[in-house]
Amino acid sequence: MRNVLFTLLLSVLARPLLAQGAPPQVAPDQPYTVEYYYKVQWGHQQEFLQLFLKNHYPLLQKSVESGRMVSVRIEQPANHMTEDARWDYRVTIRFKNSTMGTTANPDEDRVIKQLWPDQEVYKREEQRRFEILLAHWDLPVTDITPPKKIARRILPIGKVLAARAGSGGTGSRFPPYLATNKSSAGMESMPRAPMCGFRGIPISIPN
Repeated sequence: MRNVLFTLLLSVLARPLLAQGAPPQVAPDQPYTVEYYYKVQWGHQQEFLQLFLKNHYPLLQKSVESGRMVSVRIEQPANHMTEDARWDYRVTIRFKNSTMGTTANPDEDRVIKQLWPDQEVYKREEQRRFEILLAHWDLPVTDITPPKKIARRILPIGKVLAARAGSGGTGSRFPPYLATNKSSAGMESMPRAPMCGFRGIPISIPN
């Protein structure tokens, strides 16, 4: 039982460490999330945002309507960062699947002409948007949150001890197998917890 519990805990705690290297691949039929970061020239943040909302966001909304994308979220940081680390806007797009997120939309040109009939103005404003852009990078991310059925089985130690104690029959707020220390003055101190975990009480996880 101790070996089983140790293996379970190790597999859960190791997930963040593995994610620092190569994140696990998303299944072909699962949503695929990409974060797009934009770093703009100082003093031009609002201009960039207005151009983005006018000439690019409607295209993203059309992709959501068509089912190619699941959701689009636009965010900006609440606090300042160093110049090397700063970014001004983050657009998080959740695609229907990895294929949608890594291939070009064949209908994009048609939709662009439909949304912006005056292509001369559209192209001029898009050129301006990229002129004031200092840097842009994409970051695919993978959700590694454990499934609920696994998270439920990794109970806090307090709940495990309470489950083992049962009713106890003592009326105390501590389980009956928790000994109580007496100080030299005869006053009760904090209860002394028994050895638990792998060396003392073997922890069995309730179904």
